[in-house]
Formats: sequence, structure tokens, C-alpha cells
Amino acid sequence: MHHFEAVRSHVGGLHGLRQNDPYLISFDLSLPHGRHQGIYLAELEAESGHRYLRISTPIGPLAGADAQRCLRFNWEQRCGFLAVADLDGAPYLHLCENRPYELLDEGELQRVILELGSLGDQLEQLVASTSDAF
Repeated sequence: MHHFEAVRSHVGGLHGLRQNDPYLISFDLSLPHGRHQGIYLAELEAESGHRYLRISTPIGPLAGADAQRCLRFNWEQRCGFLAVADLDGAPYLHLCENRPYELLDEGELQRVILELGSLGDQLEQLVASTSDAF
């Protein structure tokens, strides 16, 4: 996979796309126990012109999140990091991963989507169950 259109074709063949914009697609990942996690894929371009695929999933509202715990979480993760993005105009924590296209094939893309989706669902449940999750 060397460009966003290859990603769109692959993911669109496996999942019904909720959002299908030029450089952003999203879908619901089905998880065990009837749960679903929203997954967003977007193309990023560095100042050098190098392109990356960002895979992300929303976790919960930023309000009430402890910045130090979020940074500690980022330090301990081998895949994924917490970031803030707007969701319907409100700051929201997202679990993200950025991958260069040249290191991405169909198997690796699916692995990262499943790993982030599963971890994102666990974090979302944790945030929803306690206001002191992070």
C-alpha cells in the first residue's frame, strides 16, 4: 500500500464506510460482545512531503483527563498514542498511530486497526466507568 486510494480500496472492501472523503475515511469496527469502535483513517503529509497514514479511534472527552497520566500512557505504549482532536466541536481524546505507507501492507494495516480498535474500546469503557481513568 503506497497511497491513500489503496487503503480506501482495501478497507472499503472489508467494512461499510461511514465517511468517505478525499483524505479521510471512517468505519465501525465490530468487536466481541456486540461492541463497535469507530475507526478513522486519514492521510498526513510532513513538511518534507513524505506521506503517512493516521489510524485513530475516539476514547472519550478531554474534560477530566489527567495530562500526566495521558503522557505516562503514551510513554508505556508500543503501539498507539493519545492525542486530542475535535469531535463535534468538543476536544476529545483519540488513540492514534501514524504509519509511513512504505511500511504498510494489508496484513499490517489490519493488525494495527484491530489492535487500536480493541485497545480503544477498553480505554473507552474505562473512561466511561470512572472520571479518574487518566
